[in-house]
Amino acid sequence: MRQIIVLFVFVMHGLFTLAQSPVDYVNPFIGSSNYGTTNPGAIVPQGMVSVVPFNVTGSKENTFDKDARWWSTPYAWENKYLTGFTHVNLSGVGCPDLGSILLMPVTGEINADEHEYGSIIKDQKAKPGYYSTILEKYGVKAEMTATQRAGFSKYTFSKGDASILLNLGVGLTNETGAMIKIVNNQEIEGYRMTGNFCYNPGSERPVYFVARFNKPAKEYGVWKKMPKMTAEHSWSKSSGTFKYYKGYTQEMIGDSIGAWFSFGELSNEEVLVKVGVSYVSIENARQNLNAEINHFDFNKTKTEARAAWDEALSRLFVEGGTDDQKTVFYSALYHMQIHPNVINDVNGQYPVMDGYEVKELEDGNRYTVFSLWDTYRNFHPLMALVYPEQQLDMVRSMIEMYKESGWLPKWELNSKETHVMEGDPSIPVIVDTYLRGLTDFDVESAYAAMVKSATTEGAKNKLRPDIDEYLSDGYVPMKSQYDNSVSHALEYYIADWNLGQFAKVLNKPEDATRFNNQSLRYKEYFDKEFMMIRPKMPDGTFYKDFDPRQGENFAPSPGFHEGNAWQYTFYVPHDIKGLTKLMGGKKKFVAKLQKVFDEGHFDMANEPDINYPYFFNFFKGEEWRAQKEVRNLIDTYYKNAPGGIPGNDDCGTLSAWIVYSMMGFYPYCAGDMNYAITSPVFDKITIKLDKNFYPGSELVIEADREGKGTYIKSMELNGKPVKSYFMTHDQMVKGGTLKFKLSDQK
Repeated sequence: MRQIIVLFVFVMHGLFTLAQSPVDYVNPFIGSSNYGTTNPGAIVPQGMVSVVPFNVTGSKENTFDKDARWWSTPYAWENKYLTGFTHVNLSGVGCPDLGSILLMPVTGEINADEHEYGSIIKDQKAKPGYYSTILEKYGVKAEMTATQRAGFSKYTFSKGDASILLNLGVGLTNETGAMIKIVNNQEIEGYRMTGNFCYNPGSERPVYFVARFNKPAKEYGVWKKMPKMTAEHSWSKSSGTFKYYKGYTQEMIGDSIGAWFSFGELSNEEVLVKVGVSYVSIENARQNLNAEINHFDFNKTKTEARAAWDEALSRLFVEGGTDDQKTVFYSALYHMQIHPNVINDVNGQYPVMDGYEVKELEDGNRYTVFSLWDTYRNFHPLMALVYPEQQLDMVRSMIEMYKESGWLPKWELNSKETHVMEGDPSIPVIVDTYLRGLTDFDVESAYAAMVKSATTEGAKNKLRPDIDEYLSDGYVPMKSQYDNSVSHALEYYIADWNLGQFAKVLNKPEDATRFNNQSLRYKEYFDKEFMMIRPKMPDGTFYKDFDPRQGENFAPSPGFHEGNAWQYTFYVPHDIKGLTKLMGGKKKFVAKLQKVFDEGHFDMANEPDINYPYFFNFFKGEEWRAQKEVRNLIDTYYKNAPGGIPGNDDCGTLSAWIVYSMMGFYPYCAGDMNYAITSPVFDKITIKLDKNFYPGSELVIEADREGKGTYIKSMELNGKPVKSYFMTHDQMVKGGTLKFKLSDQK
């Protein structure tokens, strides 16, 4: 009898496992430590709004203020002191911004000082579209869910005089300017300035909101922080006293302002709050709220959020592997669906690029948060394969930004250019998308925009500020020790190679030759003494005090940005054959590349070298090295834990790497339609293809493995043997079945 019971439990467990949806494997806490800068807040795919626990206020309970790099995120797993829940946030970025429109449930006397009203949190739970925690200080259970343009919070008060604070004085950056107005005893409206990404001025923009409560407040008011005079007789924003205005219904304008709604004595009762957001106007925020949450049924919105995530994540279905591996995979796919996010309102309106004019879409979505230096490498190719409709809208958004501002975006945030990072990264994104067959956009405008940035000379070139020497000499000379000159040029070469490919398919042969030749001038940097890429001076000589290791762990490095010569030397993915020749042939190239991994030069936390392991596929008989190194990187750096991303996720870039790598193929060079093949982690992967864009309905990848199955023994596509360790995008999107035989022996 006992055996029957055990068998029944085993079978039922198996049925439950099979019945699990991809959404059930997501752990939103992954990346919330180890500088991953993701957060567990409630959001829907590409949502403008995310309701995120804000726990990075400096306090004795938090480790936040011991390391300033936490400032780029509203949430850190290690921190337990919460000061509220914010509604506009960024995920996986390396610089601070947003973290604004903060709600906080409290009991007792009103106190607007976040250093005093905050609470320790416990029992945190998160799933896609939902977050909850307990606020120990107040005995409040806080729950969050969201739609694309509105957040929905439920606060269950165990006992006490219950109030909700709406704090506009807290955020990740220090923009001045906010407005708040109490409309009636159930509604608040206003705005707060955002911007200054990476502390770069000029990217400020207001974000508008309307907050609505499910029950009328018995008492309400606003506050304003009044700064004190310091000993030097200058105003200090960091210190001061709060002045409270009970029953105030006029507009309050200032830097550190907020409002409170009090509901009297509550015992095991809920207060529900909906917050609609817009980057256009308060009225649009109200319209967004009314359109997306026209009720106070929290569970209804929570269920709809889960369904949205289930649809998005089910484009990829994996079988086999461990639960932790599935969690790593689906959590990465989840992180890829956060940015870029929509910025248009339900009526189609959005703010134009680098201006305050408002335009209106006829169809589709306008996207924002383009971390293009990161995402051009793998994120956008994966979006094109799995989510082509969204990728096409993203490209259209980028081209409209050019029409509005005169330049393609580099690192765009809320329709403002932040000018962060290097290169001309819109070019490889747009070209790669076009070559994958997604061509329904303004191609001529896109091409004109690319040529403009690739040829405009002087300081008026906003994307390539050091273009003059690049055009005349073929390289960017090092004029100061930390000018990132080599990094700039290497990115220009990749952009120009893509532009050359684009010119070729658009039947512009002279342009194709010109830009392709320009892309090969990376050879100007190749130093035969070190057999590496080396900074070069204006007089044509190499930088003398060259140390290939200088710049490790994000330390400053002459000529390189966020890396050193080891992480950049192989970064010419468009011409691996040419680089191989410079290095003296296959054996020397492979030996040098292997040193990157054997001697600890590889940096999984930063983008320039993340395609390196796949370069082994270029050399017959050495493909096993790619299989070995990729599997080692997967097992070493990606975990089902808060620190489970190897570093800053960069708007889904490190997540895209693991999604590709666990499936067994990778786009080693944006604009090149070949994928490098390696061994898949799962026994079966089904990629659902969008029939509106691609001829196939699905691509199935199957693995017959011995042991862990690190090494590929044979492959076949639709029953025919495959000898190459590359596969084209066209082969993939025709669908069918790719079968592997895998072994633990190379």
